[in-house]
Amino acid sequence: MNPNLSLLSDGKKFMWDGRPYATSEEAATAQEGCQKDGFEVRMVEEGGKFLIYTRRTVKGVAATAP
Repeated sequence: MNPNLSLLSDGKKFMWDGRPYATSEEAATAQEGCQKDGFEVRMVEEGGKFLIYTRRTVKGVAATAP
């Protein structure tokens, strides 16, 4: 299995979390955790494994001192 590192969905780019999950239940648990951390999540089945793709939008930009 050689999954894509990124996924385009609804015009948004999502990045793979790097772990293939054996069951949809395992993937759903990971998906819930990511959502609680403020990520948008997509689950994809590929080659009998379940993959989680996430994205988070920037809420604000940190100011830096010169």
